Formats: sequence, structure tokens, C-alpha cells
Amino acid sequence: MGLKEKLSSEIVKATKEGDKVRLQTIRTLRAQLLEKEIEKRPNQLTPEEELGVLTSAAKKRKESIELFEKGGRQDLADNEKRELIIIEEYLPKQLSNEEVEQIINRIIKESGISSAKDFGKVMPLVMKELKGKADGKFISESVKKFLES
Repeated sequence: MGLKEKLSSEIVKATKEGDKVRLQTIRTLRAQLLEKEIEKRPNQLTPEEELGVLTSAAKKRKESIELFEKGGRQDLADNEKRELIIIEEYLPKQLSNEEVEQIINRIIKESGISSAKDFGKVMPLVMKELKGKADGKFISESVKKFLES
């Protein structure tokens, strides 16, 4: 069962359960996937592109949470947190910070790159392996930390 079909069945389930936040979040995700699919016609979305849509939605929620908390709007931040939890159910399990750092360290050693000037060469190698499995901001900060040490 593809992601779109899974979301459609989850919409039915959320409707029956009366879970409005879940229903709205899943409908939004499904709409974003359909929008992306229309852009790409006549081809179907690849699993990587579907993952990109979900990752983007999760990132937007995280940014909104941060802004709402800074602005003193805890009610809106809580709503975004609930939506983020729902979105994360459809994302692959995220690696721990320690696992991410181990992978980055291994890639840097294998590539033989040791200068902070080569950040642009290391990032594509790291992202190829970690895309969708960890937060991009954390990955970037970790790569900088390893190259500077």
C-alpha cells in the first residue's frame, strides 16, 4: 500500500473516530502529495519524493512551534506539536544524535577530508546516507564540528 492510499484509509479512520486534528493534518499531507504529483505528471512520485513532502511538512511545523513559543502563543505551539507527532508517524524512524555523529565521522574518515574548507564536499556524501533519517540542521552542525576539530 502506497503512502497516498495509506493516508486515504487513515482519513476514513480519523473521521470515524472524530479526531479532528488528525483528520485535518492527514488531509493536508494528502493534498500536498497530490499537489506534488500534479507538478510531476505524467510520472508518479517516487518514495524519496513522498518522503521529501513529509519531511518538508514536519520542518514547517518545527519552525512554527519555535516561532509561536517565542511569540508567547503556547496554544498554537501545542496544536503544531500535535500535528508534528502525527506527521512523524509516517516518516522513517529518526537516528539518534550519537548514530548520526558516528556515520558522519565514518564518512569524513573514508573520504580523507579534514579541512573545514571542504564542508561543501562532505555534505553531499553525508546527506546521501542520512537524508530523511536525521534533522538536516543537526547534520550540518555536526559536520562543521567534526571538520573544525
